[in-house]
Amino acid sequence: MTLHSFHFSTRKSLRFSFSASASTTMAKQVLVPIANGTEPMEAVITIDVLRRSGAEVTVASVEKELRVDACHGVKIVADALIGDCKDTVFDLIALPGGMPGATNLKDCSVLENVVKKQAADGRLYAAVCASPAVALGSWGLLKGLKATCYPSFMEQLSSCATAVESRVQQDGKVVTSRGPGTTMEFAVTLVEQLCGKEKAAEVSGPLLMRPNHGDEHTVTELHPMEWKCNNIPQILVPIADGSEEMEAIMIIDILRRAKANVVVASVGDNLEILASRKVKLVADMLLEEAAKFSYDLIVLPGGLGGAQAFANADKLVSLLKQQAESNKPYGAICASPALVLEPYGLLKGKKGTAFPAMCEKLTDQSVIENRVVVDGNLITSRGPGTSMEFGLGIVDKFFGRAKALELAKVMLFVRQ
Repeated sequence: MTLHSFHFSTRKSLRFSFSASASTTMAKQVLVPIANGTEPMEAVITIDVLRRSGAEVTVASVEKELRVDACHGVKIVADALIGDCKDTVFDLIALPGGMPGATNLKDCSVLENVVKKQAADGRLYAAVCASPAVALGSWGLLKGLKATCYPSFMEQLSSCATAVESRVQQDGKVVTSRGPGTTMEFAVTLVEQLCGKEKAAEVSGPLLMRPNHGDEHTVTELHPMEWKCNNIPQILVPIADGSEEMEAIMIIDILRRAKANVVVASVGDNLEILASRKVKLVADMLLEEAAKFSYDLIVLPGGLGGAQAFANADKLVSLLKQQAESNKPYGAICASPALVLEPYGLLKGKKGTAFPAMCEKLTDQSVIENRVVVDGNLITSRGPGTSMEFGLGIVDKFFGRAKALELAKVMLFVRQ
């Protein structure tokens, strides 16, 4: 059974199974605090992967309002304020990084007290990127423990922990990790700690993670052509209810790191969308407004519900057809190549890939095993675990391989 069909078709029965046997299979309770300046990839990947395991994840803002302005212009709406969570018992508390997000987490006294109690009670806590050093370390919660963090914070970490350079480090009830490019590994490790190896394997399989973490990424390119733009690439990333949040956020985050101008447009009536794993994201504008401009690239995240919404959006389909007819770049990942591009003839004469369970819908399946495929002005990819390579593949086309590799190293996706 594919992950997408599992999530959408059996959600009600899944909830029933939890309530029917609550005494033995209560969902694990997880807290993921977020702040202004939080690294969105680290927050969203952690939330998404943990929710795939069946954990009940509360996303809590340490700011005065639910909406936080994360790094790279990404806006996330939390489920609760941190003050609402101070009396809840959590099985795991996981801190994303980002600056000044990590500092804002550290400066929140309510969060500090909650995490200190978590540690005192012998329950799991975790952090990635800057947060192991900036938050956990400054709170004295890493004393005598092995921990890792973002490279530029290692010196700070070494003053409050035994600093190691592992991509993910576990010591007792603490799990730490290095940055955006290690977050999926971090999140799967957290699933294993919460739910066991079997559940971690069940969750990680459909993610399509790389078997060779840290190696340079590869992109399969056919019929190479130059992707042109006037100075700064103008890129449209549509999102909708049901879009896969990891895929959307990784694409947006990476392209904005490369200094592309990315417009995130909601395909619907509201700027706020509810993504496939219930993360609430806020678009920059509605598609109606975004459609008034021209783009050097239109790129679709996946997620079953999101892809179906894209396919039903006449305005978006029209934009994609115009893009293809003008021989301008367009792309899609996961369910979207099969559910949006294929039905509207946007893969005609092209080779591409998609989420494995969706590949049977593609007319040409000759290159579907590749993680990222560029065919002239088309780029496609497979799923959450290929999203970084997908984003970097776009950077490669607009800015060159050197820039893509530089970003990959900064994000700890490949070894520095």
